[in-house]
Amino acid sequence: MFQCIGYAAQDAASPLAPFSFERRDTGPHDVHIEILYCGVCHSDLHQSRNDWSNSLYPMVPGHEIVGRVVGVGAQVTKLKAGDYAGVGCLVDSCRECAACTADLEQYCLNMPTPTYNGRERNGEALTFGGYSDQIVVDQRFVVKIPDTLDLKGAAPLLCAGITTYSPLKHWKVGLGQKVGVIGLGGLGHMGVKFAKALGAHVTMITTSPEKGRDALHLGADEVLVSRDADAMAKAAGSFDFLLNTIPVGHDMNPYLGLLKLDGAMAIVGALTPLDPVLGAHLIMGRKSIAGSAIGGLAETQEMIDFCAEHGILADIEMIAIADINAAYERMLKNDVKYRFVIDMASLKVAAAAA
Repeated sequence: MFQCIGYAAQDAASPLAPFSFERRDTGPHDVHIEILYCGVCHSDLHQSRNDWSNSLYPMVPGHEIVGRVVGVGAQVTKLKAGDYAGVGCLVDSCRECAACTADLEQYCLNMPTPTYNGRERNGEALTFGGYSDQIVVDQRFVVKIPDTLDLKGAAPLLCAGITTYSPLKHWKVGLGQKVGVIGLGGLGHMGVKFAKALGAHVTMITTSPEKGRDALHLGADEVLVSRDADAMAKAAGSFDFLLNTIPVGHDMNPYLGLLKLDGAMAIVGALTPLDPVLGAHLIMGRKSIAGSAIGGLAETQEMIDFCAEHGILADIEMIAIADINAAYERMLKNDVKYRFVIDMASLKVAAAAA
């Protein structure tokens, strides 16, 4: 074991504060990473405050991790010291079930091991995330970050990026299709960029004309304001696919009316109960509502390489780790465009001052 420093929540009511803890030494299949940047996902806020009633404390959040490899085990082949690497939402899975053997570790039938707020596969030690100076992860759950990608903007790709890329690829979004991205935030802004790069005609669907203007700057072809009944009626039956990034329960019925015959809407943001759906909206048009999580590790590497090829990064605001509690309060007010990223060089300063 070796000593690490990070920021942790000790309980649901306490602010995050400096925390010392131990990680395992580098095993034969492990990659040891010095963390340079860590994105701040909305789920970090929910988990640290036990909003989903499943939190384990002490908790070191963070699953959008980018850093420099400082050591590898004897059996590691995909990375070497000096490479840039990323770790997303998972650090392990059973590796044996039908999902894992199909490179779909995120759907592990025996439950994947989350990067934080979980337990190692032995069921004892807590997993601690990327609000820390170092991490050790099995090479299967590490992706290589090309030197051509800006590391700061690449960090959110490990969650926000793959969460939107995976459904777009699964539903074969591409040239000639009309795609609507519902909601412009950490997920939605990545959905716009990916759908556009895949060749689709992209519409931002939002309640806010101001966010619509932002979406046009991000690459959207047009904007549909969902509160405009006339505009929604005019757009009825015109979309091949909808990427729904709304993070809370909501009425999906108006959006189903936008889909073409055999169109699909993928839910990627809402983990809470959703409003009832009128069955006729599904039956009349053979439409589908589906859900999608992150991608598996092979698809995550594919996404990273796609981003390098197309120059895709998250739009970010850099913060110091000492500002994380203020950042959480701003996230509650949707006051970020569109992802906070922590400069982990600030950690040693914050820990020394504590």
